[in-house]
Formats: sequence, C-alpha cells, structure tokens
Amino acid sequence: MPLTIFTTGGTLDKVYFDAKGGYQVGAPVVRDILEHGRVTDAVTVVELLRNDSLEMTDADRALIREAVAACATDGIIITHGTDTMVETARELAAVGGKTIVLTGALQPGRFADSDGPFNLGMAVATAQTAAPGVYIVANGRVFDARRVRKNSSLNRFESSDA
Repeated sequence: MPLTIFTTGGTLDKVYFDAKGGYQVGAPVVRDILEHGRVTDAVTVVELLRNDSLEMTDADRALIREAVAACATDGIIITHGTDTMVETARELAAVGGKTIVLTGALQPGRFADSDGPFNLGMAVATAQTAAPGVYIVANGRVFDARRVRKNSSLNRFESSDA
C-alpha cells in the first residue's frame, strides 16, 4: 500500500549541539529510519516544515491539513513534535476518507535510545491497517485522536477518557 509521510519537525528531527541543550530542527530523519527498518514499499516523504511543535501556528496547521487533503494516497503519516501533536490531529479531523497517523519522538531520532524509530514503525503499520480516521501513535499504543492527551508530567500520551 503506498504511503505518504509529511515531516513537520519536532524532536524526531532535532540536532543538539552541546550539553547545554542548544538545538535546531534539522533535516528529516525519516528516510534513514525507513532504510534501516528495510521498509521497501512505496513511501513518499514530503518535508512540509521544520518546526518545534511549540512554534506551530494555526497557519502551519492549515498548511498540513491542505497537504493531507490534496494527497493522492489514503495512508498518511505526519511526523510532528509531541507538545502540540494533539491540536494538529484534531485540526485534521475534517479530512475524511484517509487514514492519518501522527507520530513523533521524545528523544531525537539521531539518538541511539530514541523512541522515534519504533513509533515510526508502528505508524507505518497503523497507516496500512487502521480504518480511515485520525490517530496518534506513541508509547507502543495507537490512540484515537479524539480521545488522547499528552501527560507532560509523565512525558507520555494517554487516553483522555481514562
């Protein structure tokens, strides 16, 4: 099944420069992760933004929504920073007929202990098997975007109807 991955930045793509935490959102790491995971099916990667999600604006979310709505494939993954991922997911609820999966990382994808590769792998599987709708994949779980929140104090996603 062909998939399209839109990259928007976030921790997954961060590059750190020193122990003091200086960073910038760098080039997407998705292609490298897919190559290491030996994902050989038809996957198109489109870089939309290089934002920290705390800098994501309503205009950025509109750009993402328009790109998703115009996309020819029905399986779509969006890499996104975790801090405002839920807001972007809810913005995408108006796009029908597609399986849209948002994912990211709590550690940069360039780090050996990153959760990014696992999350991206789950996102690829979810985009191919889940019913049309909007989902967030993180922490080994698939969440319905209408019923999820990020628990910043525990640094994880959880069901909002728990």
